[in-house]
Amino acid sequence: MELGTKLKEMRLKKNLTQEELADRCELTKGYISQLENDLTSPSIATLSDLLTALGSNLSDFFHEETEEKIVFTQEEYIEKQSDGMLWTWVIPNAQKNMMEPVLVELEPGAQTPEDVPHEGEEFGYVLEGRIAVIRADRSKICKKGESFYFSAGKEHYIVNKGRGKAKFLWVSTPPNF
Repeated sequence: MELGTKLKEMRLKKNLTQEELADRCELTKGYISQLENDLTSPSIATLSDLLTALGSNLSDFFHEETEEKIVFTQEEYIEKQSDGMLWTWVIPNAQKNMMEPVLVELEPGAQTPEDVPHEGEEFGYVLEGRIAVIRADRSKICKKGESFYFSAGKEHYIVNKGRGKAKFLWVSTPPNF
């Protein structure tokens, strides 16, 4: 961290000159200039006084937030292929999140593994083909452009009931895939 650069940015946001900041902290304009150019380092007490004058504190000044990643590219996706299925995790490491979206492709007649009952909910949107959503002893057909949503408290799985490939986005909460 470049302490001087950050102090200067804070001073400018408050529309203060170096002299005005120096006066508020009983320092010299030259000392403020040296700080901002990283030619000297302040004591903790002096830094605390400067931050108070700038409307901040030591904790906030040194806290650096990591930017949350919000866009993911195809190169980051993780794929797994088995038994007529292609699973594509479109959010890498989604297991640590509240939701886990997976793009699923099923060959004709293929089905996902039976999922045991668990806490949470399941949502899906069919992008291509025709699937059957099986939950306990009930089966419901879901076609391209349609969606499904259910509580995950009963056994469930999905079967491709069409003649071609079926493709759907499946979101589980909490992560379960």
